[in-house]
Amino acid sequence: MKVALFEKPHQLKVTHKDLRKLNEDEVLVKVTACGVCGTDLHIVEGSSRSSPPVVLGHEYAGIITDVGNEPNGFAPGDHVAVDPNIACGTCFYCRRGDVHLCKNLRALGVDIDGGMAEFCIVPSSQLYRLPSTLTLEQAAFIEPLSCAVHGIDRAQIRAGDTVVILGGGTVGLLMLQLATISGASRVIVVEPVEWKRGIATRIGAFEVLDPTVVKVFECIMDLTGEGADVVIECAGRPETTSLSLTLARRGGTVEWFGVCPLGATVQVEPNSVYFKELTIVGSYVNPHTFDRSIALIAANKISFRDFVIDKFPLDRVHEALKSLAEGKTIKSLIVPTL
Repeated sequence: MKVALFEKPHQLKVTHKDLRKLNEDEVLVKVTACGVCGTDLHIVEGSSRSSPPVVLGHEYAGIITDVGNEPNGFAPGDHVAVDPNIACGTCFYCRRGDVHLCKNLRALGVDIDGGMAEFCIVPSSQLYRLPSTLTLEQAAFIEPLSCAVHGIDRAQIRAGDTVVILGGGTVGLLMLQLATISGASRVIVVEPVEWKRGIATRIGAFEVLDPTVVKVFECIMDLTGEGADVVIECAGRPETTSLSLTLARRGGTVEWFGVCPLGATVQVEPNSVYFKELTIVGSYVNPHTFDRSIALIAANKISFRDFVIDKFPLDRVHEALKSLAEGKTIKSLIVPTL
């Protein structure tokens, strides 16, 4: 089968790889769509961990074509989405129920061969059967949406809150919709790219700000009076991470969702956190949020209609990565059948 194999930093190649025999609890999935995300970019450039050589791709869906002897109710022909994160079940964190903090966490597309391939072998425990109303392209968004749902849980938005989202990429636009669903009365999106701001406006942002033109702090204070109830940083940049602390009102919540480069630091004035009684939270992957994400898409609560989505065959995986890295698209999708 054809795969996109990551061998070491700056070496990702399209090649052929033989399929091994299925274990009893595994299934073979024909991949129909695999999203490219920032983690893939970081892995290729060497700034995020992985276990090479490995087939990349952790945001994917497909159709089961074969099953092992104990497939846990799955059968050939089932349309499925794949939760890539595999917890050990026995470490300190797993036994506390915090499976996403598992000390031995492994992920398909990071440590184990993933979805940038014509086929992928998946433990049946990681599969979610899809409703017939979902397209397999929509299903490729379930994994990033499940991470965003966990982020919304961590942000604890209350009905009537004002929410500021820094960054209008894939995650920022998902967070905008989720914050609205959660009862936010106003969601303000800060994004420097004009066409992304346009999407944010069309899908319900109360206000969109161009940080290259306006002074964000002053604008947020003018709009809110005291600052935002919740600020969610989705850009993964030290400068926006620092900015997020200034935009929250006293007693507000700041969530650092975006992934800053490894080793990056920001200056924090402890007295300001104390005086404002800020709550600062992180958000990591997607514990127990896959089912909810599928339900949200199936109920048309989350829309991708206005997203700019570019599709690439496996042979053009480098173009897909470049398009995302240069901010030319909301989502690059690898479609092996193209």
